[in-house]
Amino acid sequence: MSANSVKSLVHARLSQAEVDAICAKHDRLWSSKPGGARAVFAFKDLSGTVLAGRNLCDADFTGAILNDCRFHGARLDNATLFCADLTGSDLREASLRRADLRGACMRNVDLTGSDMFEADLREGTLAAADRQLGLRRLETGSPNQNELQGAILAGANLERSRLSGAMAVRADFTDAIMKDAKLIRANLKQANLSGANLSGADLSGADLAGANLRDAILVGARTVAWNVSNADMDGALTDDPVGRALSDLPYDEMIRDHARWCETGGAEGKPSSFDNADLRALGSIRGYNLTALSAKGATFYGLDMEGVQMQGAHLEGADLRNAILRRADLRGARLVGAKLTGADMRDAMLGPLLLGADRVLPTNLTGAVLKGADLTCADVRHAVFEGADLSRANFTRALLKQANFTGIVRQGSRGLDEAI
Repeated sequence: MSANSVKSLVHARLSQAEVDAICAKHDRLWSSKPGGARAVFAFKDLSGTVLAGRNLCDADFTGAILNDCRFHGARLDNATLFCADLTGSDLREASLRRADLRGACMRNVDLTGSDMFEADLREGTLAAADRQLGLRRLETGSPNQNELQGAILAGANLERSRLSGAMAVRADFTDAIMKDAKLIRANLKQANLSGANLSGADLSGADLAGANLRDAILVGARTVAWNVSNADMDGALTDDPVGRALSDLPYDEMIRDHARWCETGGAEGKPSSFDNADLRALGSIRGYNLTALSAKGATFYGLDMEGVQMQGAHLEGADLRNAILRRADLRGARLVGAKLTGADMRDAMLGPLLLGADRVLPTNLTGAVLKGADLTCADVRHAVFEGADLSRANFTRALLKQANFTGIVRQGSRGLDEAI
Protein backbone atom coordinates (compact mmCIF):
# COMPACT_ATOMS: atom_id res chain seq x y z
CA MET A 1 0.00 0.00 0.00
CA SER A 2 1.48 3.37 -1.04
CA ALA A 3 2.01 6.35 1.26
CA ASN A 4 -0.82 8.19 -0.52
CA SER A 5 -3.24 5.48 0.53
CA VAL A 6 -2.71 6.14 4.26
CA LYS A 7 -4.61 8.81 6.12
CA SER A 8 -3.90 9.83 9.71
CA LEU A 9 -6.81 10.35 12.08
CA VAL A 10 -7.16 13.16 14.59
CA HIS A 11 -8.67 11.97 17.87
CA ALA A 12 -10.86 14.32 19.90
CA ARG A 13 -9.68 14.37 23.52
CA LEU A 14 -12.36 13.62 26.13
CA SER A 15 -12.15 14.73 29.75
CA GLN A 16 -13.04 12.48 32.68
CA ALA A 17 -16.30 14.44 33.14
CA GLU A 18 -17.27 13.92 29.49
CA VAL A 19 -16.48 10.21 29.73
CA ASP A 20 -18.54 9.90 32.94
CA ALA A 21 -21.51 11.61 31.26
CA ILE A 22 -21.42 9.17 28.32
CA CYS A 23 -21.14 6.21 30.73
CA ALA A 24 -24.13 7.50 32.73
CA LYS A 25 -26.28 7.53 29.58
CA HIS A 26 -25.08 4.01 28.77
CA ASP A 27 -26.17 2.89 32.25
CA ARG A 28 -29.60 4.42 31.70
CA LEU A 29 -29.93 2.54 28.42
CA TRP A 30 -29.07 -0.75 30.13
CA SER A 31 -31.54 -0.14 32.95
CA SER A 32 -34.29 0.84 30.45
CA LYS A 33 -34.54 4.38 31.81
CA PRO A 34 -35.35 7.41 29.63
CA GLY A 35 -32.48 9.45 28.26
CA GLY A 36 -30.21 6.45 27.72
CA ALA A 37 -27.78 6.08 24.83
CA ARG A 38 -25.11 3.58 23.81
CA ALA A 39 -21.58 4.60 24.78
CA VAL A 40 -19.69 5.46 21.58
CA PHE A 41 -16.03 6.39 21.99
CA ALA A 42 -14.99 5.61 18.40
CA PHE A 43 -11.84 7.52 17.37
CA LYS A 44 -11.76 9.43 20.67
CA ASP A 45 -8.77 9.90 22.98
CA LEU A 46 -9.58 8.68 26.52
CA SER A 47 -5.97 8.30 27.70
CA GLY A 48 -5.58 8.14 31.46
CA THR A 49 -9.31 8.13 32.26
CA VAL A 50 -10.84 5.94 34.98
CA LEU A 51 -13.51 3.44 33.90
CA ALA A 52 -13.02 0.91 36.70
CA GLY A 53 -16.11 -1.18 37.48
CA ARG A 54 -18.16 0.46 34.72
CA ASN A 55 -20.78 -1.40 32.71
CA LEU A 56 -19.59 -0.86 29.12
CA CYS A 57 -21.08 -3.97 27.52
CA ASP A 58 -21.66 -3.39 23.77
CA ALA A 59 -19.82 -0.04 23.92
CA ASP A 60 -17.96 1.14 20.81
CA PHE A 61 -14.25 1.95 21.17
CA THR A 62 -13.32 1.51 17.49
CA GLY A 63 -9.93 3.12 16.81
CA ALA A 64 -9.96 4.83 20.22
CA ILE A 65 -6.77 5.79 22.09
CA LEU A 66 -7.03 4.21 25.54
CA ASN A 67 -3.45 4.53 26.80
CA ASP A 68 -3.08 3.95 30.55
CA CYS A 69 -6.85 3.77 31.10
CA ARG A 70 -8.11 2.07 34.25
CA PHE A 71 -10.70 -0.58 33.37
CA HIS A 72 -10.15 -2.70 36.50
CA GLY A 73 -13.26 -4.87 37.00
CA ALA A 74 -15.14 -3.23 34.11
CA ARG A 75 -17.71 -5.12 32.04
CA LEU A 76 -16.83 -4.95 28.35
CA ASP A 77 -18.72 -7.99 27.08
CA ASN A 78 -19.40 -7.77 23.32
CA ALA A 79 -17.68 -4.37 23.24
CA THR A 80 -16.04 -3.23 20.00
CA LEU A 81 -12.37 -2.39 20.52
CA PHE A 82 -11.39 -2.86 16.88
CA CYS A 83 -7.92 -1.33 16.29
CA ALA A 84 -8.06 0.48 19.65
CA ASP A 85 -4.77 1.44 21.33
CA LEU A 86 -4.85 -0.02 24.87
CA THR A 87 -1.15 0.41 25.60
CA GLY A 88 -0.44 0.25 29.33
CA SER A 89 -4.10 -0.03 30.35
CA ASP A 90 -5.29 -1.79 33.51
CA LEU A 91 -7.89 -4.45 32.63
CA ARG A 92 -7.43 -6.69 35.67
CA GLU A 93 -10.52 -8.79 36.48
CA ALA A 94 -12.37 -7.14 33.58
CA SER A 95 -14.97 -9.08 31.60
CA LEU A 96 -14.33 -9.03 27.83
CA ARG A 97 -16.45 -11.99 26.80
CA ARG A 98 -16.82 -12.07 23.00
CA ALA A 99 -15.23 -8.62 22.72
CA ASP A 100 -13.92 -7.56 19.31
CA LEU A 101 -10.21 -6.80 19.82
CA ARG A 102 -9.08 -7.34 16.25
CA GLY A 103 -6.09 -5.21 15.40
CA ALA A 104 -5.97 -3.73 18.92
CA CYS A 105 -2.60 -2.74 20.35
CA MET A 106 -2.32 -4.31 23.81
CA ARG A 107 1.33 -3.73 24.57
CA ASN A 108 2.04 -3.91 28.32
CA VAL A 109 -1.69 -4.25 29.13
CA ASP A 110 -2.50 -5.91 32.47
CA LEU A 111 -5.28 -8.47 31.92
CA THR A 112 -4.64 -10.51 35.06
CA GLY A 113 -7.71 -12.60 35.93
CA SER A 114 -9.77 -11.15 33.08
CA ASP A 115 -12.51 -13.12 31.31
CA MET A 116 -11.89 -13.11 27.54
CA PHE A 117 -14.07 -16.07 26.60
CA GLU A 118 -14.41 -16.21 22.79
CA ALA A 119 -12.75 -12.80 22.43
CA ASP A 120 -11.45 -12.01 18.94
CA LEU A 121 -7.80 -10.90 18.96
CA ARG A 122 -6.97 -11.56 15.32
CA GLU A 123 -5.35 -9.12 12.91
CA GLY A 124 -7.33 -6.12 11.71
CA THR A 125 -6.85 -2.83 9.87
CA LEU A 126 -9.04 0.26 9.64
CA ALA A 127 -9.93 1.39 6.14
CA ALA A 128 -12.36 3.81 4.49
CA ALA A 129 -13.81 4.09 1.00
CA ASP A 130 -11.86 6.36 -1.37
CA ARG A 131 -13.04 7.42 -4.83
CA GLN A 132 -9.56 7.23 -6.38
CA LEU A 133 -7.89 4.46 -4.40
CA GLY A 134 -10.88 2.25 -3.61
CA LEU A 135 -9.78 1.78 0.00
CA ARG A 136 -7.64 4.08 2.11
CA ARG A 137 -6.01 2.71 5.26
CA LEU A 138 -6.70 4.82 8.33
CA GLU A 139 -3.69 5.41 10.58
CA THR A 140 -4.69 5.72 14.23
CA GLY A 141 -1.22 6.31 15.57
CA SER A 142 -1.22 2.99 17.41
CA PRO A 143 2.24 1.41 17.59
CA ASN A 144 2.01 -2.00 15.92
CA GLN A 145 -1.59 -3.11 15.84
CA ASN A 146 -2.56 -6.67 16.86
CA GLU A 147 0.26 -6.69 19.41
CA LEU A 148 0.32 -8.26 22.88
CA GLN A 149 4.01 -7.76 23.56
CA GLY A 150 4.66 -7.55 27.28
CA ALA A 151 0.97 -7.98 28.10
CA ILE A 152 0.05 -9.72 31.36
CA LEU A 153 -2.73 -12.30 31.00
CA ALA A 154 -1.94 -14.38 34.10
CA GLY A 155 -4.97 -16.43 35.10
CA ALA A 156 -7.06 -14.92 32.30
CA ASN A 157 -9.86 -16.92 30.69
CA LEU A 158 -9.10 -17.10 26.96
CA GLU A 159 -11.17 -20.19 26.26
CA ARG A 160 -12.15 -20.39 22.57
CA SER A 161 -10.58 -16.99 21.93
CA ARG A 162 -9.12 -16.20 18.50
CA LEU A 163 -5.45 -15.20 18.56
CA SER A 164 -4.34 -16.38 15.13
CA GLY A 165 -1.49 -14.23 13.87
CA ALA A 166 -1.23 -12.34 17.18
CA MET A 167 2.11 -10.81 18.20
CA ALA A 168 2.56 -11.88 21.81
CA VAL A 169 6.34 -11.83 22.26
CA ARG A 170 7.27 -12.11 25.96
CA ALA A 171 3.58 -11.94 26.98
CA ASP A 172 2.65 -13.51 30.31
CA PHE A 173 0.00 -16.24 30.01
CA THR A 174 0.84 -17.92 33.34
CA ASP A 175 -2.04 -20.26 34.36
CA ALA A 176 -4.28 -18.79 31.65
CA ILE A 177 -7.23 -20.88 30.47
CA MET A 178 -6.72 -21.20 26.71
CA LYS A 179 -8.82 -24.28 25.97
CA ASP A 180 -9.77 -24.59 22.28
CA ALA A 181 -8.14 -21.22 21.53
CA LYS A 182 -7.04 -20.48 17.95
CA LEU A 183 -3.34 -19.56 17.94
CA ILE A 184 -2.51 -20.38 14.34
CA ARG A 185 0.77 -18.71 13.30
CA ALA A 186 0.80 -16.68 16.54
CA ASN A 187 4.16 -15.23 17.55
CA LEU A 188 4.69 -16.41 21.12
CA LYS A 189 8.47 -16.16 21.28
CA GLN A 190 9.73 -16.13 24.87
CA ALA A 191 6.15 -15.97 26.15
CA ASN A 192 5.43 -17.36 29.61
CA LEU A 193 2.82 -20.10 29.27
CA SER A 194 3.72 -21.97 32.45
CA GLY A 195 0.70 -23.78 33.85
CA ALA A 196 -1.50 -22.56 30.99
CA ASN A 197 -4.35 -24.85 29.91
CA LEU A 198 -3.98 -25.21 26.12
CA SER A 199 -6.04 -28.37 25.80
CA GLY A 200 -7.64 -28.56 22.36
CA ALA A 201 -5.90 -25.35 21.26
CA ASP A 202 -4.76 -24.95 17.64
CA LEU A 203 -1.07 -24.01 17.68
CA SER A 204 -0.43 -24.86 14.02
CA GLY A 205 2.52 -22.86 12.75
CA ALA A 206 2.84 -20.96 16.04
CA ASP A 207 6.30 -19.73 17.00
CA LEU A 208 7.08 -20.67 20.62
CA ALA A 209 10.85 -20.38 20.42
CA GLY A 210 12.27 -19.85 23.90
CA ALA A 211 8.81 -19.95 25.48
CA ASN A 212 8.14 -21.24 28.99
CA LEU A 213 5.70 -24.16 28.80
CA ARG A 214 6.50 -25.72 32.17
CA ASP A 215 3.49 -27.68 33.49
CA ALA A 216 1.34 -26.43 30.59
CA ILE A 217 -1.57 -28.63 29.51
CA LEU A 218 -1.35 -29.56 25.81
CA VAL A 219 -3.79 -32.47 25.78
CA GLY A 220 -5.52 -32.63 22.40
CA ALA A 221 -3.64 -29.56 21.13
CA ARG A 222 -2.90 -29.27 17.40
CA THR A 223 0.82 -28.64 16.98
CA VAL A 224 1.47 -29.09 13.25
CA ALA A 225 4.57 -27.16 12.14
CA TRP A 226 4.91 -25.33 15.46
CA ASN A 227 8.33 -24.12 16.61
CA VAL A 228 9.31 -24.99 20.18
CA SER A 229 13.08 -24.65 19.80
CA ASN A 230 14.70 -23.81 23.15
CA ALA A 231 11.27 -23.88 24.82
CA ASP A 232 11.02 -25.21 28.38
CA MET A 233 8.60 -28.15 28.19
CA ASP A 234 9.41 -29.61 31.61
CA GLY A 235 6.28 -31.12 33.15
CA ALA A 236 4.07 -30.25 30.17
CA LEU A 237 1.10 -32.63 29.95
CA THR A 238 0.45 -33.97 26.45
CA ASP A 239 -1.42 -36.94 25.00
CA ASP A 240 1.62 -39.10 25.69
CA PRO A 241 1.39 -41.24 28.85
CA VAL A 242 2.97 -39.95 32.05
CA GLY A 243 4.73 -42.57 34.15
CA ARG A 244 3.07 -45.96 33.89
CA ALA A 245 0.40 -45.97 31.17
CA LEU A 246 -2.98 -47.67 31.34
CA SER A 247 -1.86 -50.07 28.62
CA ASP A 248 1.01 -51.33 30.80
CA LEU A 249 -1.18 -52.57 33.65
CA PRO A 250 -4.90 -53.46 33.91
CA TYR A 251 -5.71 -50.30 35.90
CA ASP A 252 -9.46 -50.58 35.31
CA GLU A 253 -9.47 -54.07 36.82
CA MET A 254 -7.12 -53.01 39.62
CA ILE A 255 -9.30 -50.05 40.60
CA ARG A 256 -12.38 -52.29 40.77
CA ASP A 257 -10.46 -54.80 42.92
CA HIS A 258 -9.49 -52.04 45.35
CA ALA A 259 -13.05 -50.74 45.50
CA ARG A 260 -14.40 -54.25 46.21
CA TRP A 261 -11.73 -54.73 48.91
CA CYS A 262 -12.89 -51.49 50.59
CA GLU A 263 -16.60 -52.27 50.31
CA THR A 264 -16.29 -55.81 51.71
CA GLY A 265 -13.88 -54.97 54.50
CA GLY A 266 -11.12 -57.03 52.87
CA ALA A 267 -13.24 -60.17 52.29
CA GLU A 268 -13.05 -59.77 48.49
CA GLY A 269 -10.78 -57.99 46.04
CA LYS A 270 -7.37 -56.68 47.01
CA PRO A 271 -5.64 -53.35 47.64
CA SER A 272 -3.76 -51.90 44.68
CA SER A 273 -1.02 -49.29 44.29
CA PHE A 274 -1.26 -46.61 41.62
CA ASP A 275 1.89 -44.64 42.40
CA ASN A 276 3.11 -42.68 39.31
CA ALA A 277 0.33 -44.17 37.21
CA ASP A 278 -1.39 -42.31 34.34
CA LEU A 279 -5.09 -42.93 35.00
CA ARG A 280 -6.58 -40.46 32.50
CA ALA A 281 -7.85 -43.23 30.21
CA LEU A 282 -10.20 -44.50 32.96
CA GLY A 283 -12.52 -41.62 32.07
CA SER A 284 -14.58 -41.93 35.26
CA ILE A 285 -14.28 -43.42 38.73
CA ARG A 286 -17.21 -41.49 40.15
CA GLY A 287 -18.73 -42.94 43.31
CA TYR A 288 -15.96 -45.54 43.81
CA ASN A 289 -14.90 -46.45 47.35
CA LEU A 290 -11.12 -46.05 47.22
CA THR A 291 -10.33 -45.57 50.90
CA ALA A 292 -6.58 -45.52 51.73
CA LEU A 293 -5.68 -45.61 48.01
CA SER A 294 -1.99 -45.07 47.27
CA ALA A 295 -1.58 -42.93 44.15
CA LYS A 296 1.48 -40.79 44.83
CA GLY A 297 2.52 -38.81 41.76
CA ALA A 298 -0.37 -40.29 39.76
CA THR A 299 -2.04 -38.38 36.91
CA PHE A 300 -5.80 -37.91 37.31
CA TYR A 301 -6.05 -34.87 34.99
CA GLY A 302 -9.66 -34.16 33.93
CA LEU A 303 -10.95 -37.41 35.45
CA ASP A 304 -14.56 -37.62 36.64
CA MET A 305 -14.20 -38.43 40.35
CA GLU A 306 -17.50 -37.06 41.60
CA GLY A 307 -18.50 -38.57 44.93
CA VAL A 308 -15.39 -40.75 45.14
CA GLN A 309 -14.39 -41.93 48.62
CA MET A 310 -10.68 -41.41 49.23
CA GLN A 311 -10.48 -41.08 52.98
CA GLY A 312 -6.86 -41.34 54.11
CA ALA A 313 -5.62 -41.68 50.52
CA HIS A 314 -1.98 -41.01 49.68
CA LEU A 315 -2.08 -38.49 46.81
CA GLU A 316 1.22 -36.68 47.39
CA GLY A 317 2.34 -34.92 44.19
CA ALA A 318 -0.65 -36.22 42.23
CA ASP A 319 -1.89 -34.29 39.18
CA LEU A 320 -5.59 -33.63 39.79
CA ARG A 321 -5.88 -30.55 37.58
CA ASN A 322 -9.37 -30.01 36.15
CA ALA A 323 -10.56 -33.17 37.90
CA ILE A 324 -14.20 -33.35 38.96
CA LEU A 325 -14.08 -33.90 42.71
CA ARG A 326 -17.50 -32.58 43.56
CA ARG A 327 -18.84 -34.16 46.79
CA ALA A 328 -15.67 -36.27 47.01
CA ASP A 329 -14.73 -37.57 50.46
CA LEU A 330 -11.07 -36.67 50.97
CA ARG A 331 -11.05 -36.59 54.77
CA GLY A 332 -7.59 -37.27 56.13
CA ALA A 333 -6.08 -37.56 52.63
CA ARG A 334 -2.47 -36.57 52.04
CA LEU A 335 -2.36 -34.10 49.15
CA VAL A 336 1.05 -32.59 49.90
CA GLY A 337 2.34 -30.85 46.75
CA ALA A 338 -0.66 -32.04 44.69
CA LYS A 339 -1.76 -30.11 41.59
CA LEU A 340 -5.44 -29.16 41.87
CA THR A 341 -5.57 -26.16 39.53
CA GLY A 342 -9.06 -25.73 38.08
CA ALA A 343 -10.45 -28.70 40.03
CA ASP A 344 -14.19 -28.79 40.76
CA MET A 345 -14.28 -29.41 44.52
CA ARG A 346 -17.71 -28.04 45.30
CA ASP A 347 -19.23 -29.66 48.41
CA ALA A 348 -16.08 -31.79 48.82
CA MET A 349 -15.26 -33.18 52.27
CA LEU A 350 -11.74 -32.16 53.30
CA GLY A 351 -12.36 -32.09 57.02
CA PRO A 352 -10.64 -34.26 59.66
CA LEU A 353 -10.86 -38.06 59.61
CA LEU A 354 -11.83 -39.49 63.01
CA LEU A 355 -9.61 -42.47 63.81
CA GLY A 356 -10.82 -43.03 67.33
CA ALA A 357 -12.23 -41.32 70.38
CA ASP A 358 -9.29 -38.94 70.64
CA ARG A 359 -7.44 -39.32 67.30
CA VAL A 360 -8.06 -36.95 64.41
CA LEU A 361 -6.24 -36.99 61.05
CA PRO A 362 -6.50 -33.64 59.19
CA THR A 363 -6.41 -33.42 55.41
CA ASN A 364 -2.91 -32.29 54.44
CA LEU A 365 -2.61 -29.91 51.47
CA THR A 366 0.78 -28.46 52.39
CA GLY A 367 2.35 -26.85 49.31
CA ALA A 368 -0.55 -27.91 47.08
CA VAL A 369 -1.52 -25.77 44.07
CA LEU A 370 -5.23 -24.95 43.92
CA LYS A 371 -5.20 -22.03 41.48
CA GLY A 372 -8.72 -21.35 40.23
CA ALA A 373 -10.12 -24.38 42.09
CA ASP A 374 -13.80 -24.20 43.08
CA LEU A 375 -14.33 -25.13 46.73
CA THR A 376 -17.78 -23.58 47.09
CA CYS A 377 -19.53 -25.06 50.15
CA ALA A 378 -16.63 -27.46 50.75
CA ASP A 379 -15.81 -28.63 54.28
CA VAL A 380 -12.15 -27.79 54.95
CA ARG A 381 -12.24 -27.65 58.74
CA HIS A 382 -8.84 -28.43 60.31
CA ALA A 383 -7.31 -28.89 56.85
CA VAL A 384 -3.65 -27.88 56.47
CA PHE A 385 -3.06 -25.45 53.56
CA GLU A 386 0.35 -24.31 54.76
CA GLY A 387 2.33 -22.78 51.86
CA ALA A 388 -0.42 -23.68 49.35
CA ASP A 389 -1.17 -21.54 46.30
CA LEU A 390 -4.86 -20.58 46.46
CA SER A 391 -4.74 -17.85 43.79
CA ARG A 392 -8.22 -17.22 42.34
CA ALA A 393 -9.65 -20.19 44.29
CA ASN A 394 -13.28 -19.91 45.37
CA PHE A 395 -14.05 -20.72 49.03
CA THR A 396 -17.51 -19.09 49.07
CA ARG A 397 -19.67 -20.56 51.88
CA ALA A 398 -16.96 -23.13 52.69
CA LEU A 399 -16.54 -24.38 56.28
CA LEU A 400 -13.16 -23.00 57.33
CA LYS A 401 -13.05 -23.46 61.10
CA GLN A 402 -9.54 -24.15 62.42
CA ALA A 403 -8.05 -24.63 58.94
CA ASN A 404 -4.35 -23.75 58.69
CA PHE A 405 -3.71 -21.08 56.04
CA THR A 406 -0.16 -20.17 57.13
CA GLY A 407 1.99 -18.82 54.31
CA ILE A 408 -0.58 -19.27 51.53
CA VAL A 409 -0.72 -17.35 48.25
CA ARG A 410 -4.26 -15.99 47.93
CA GLN A 411 -4.22 -13.39 45.15
CA GLY A 412 -7.71 -13.11 43.64
CA SER A 413 -9.17 -15.77 45.96
CA ARG A 414 -12.72 -15.49 47.32
CA GLY A 415 -14.31 -16.44 50.63
CA LEU A 416 -11.16 -16.51 52.77
CA ASP A 417 -11.44 -13.11 54.46
CA GLU A 418 -13.15 -14.43 57.59
CA ALA A 419 -10.62 -17.23 58.08
CA ILE A 420 -7.47 -15.15 57.71
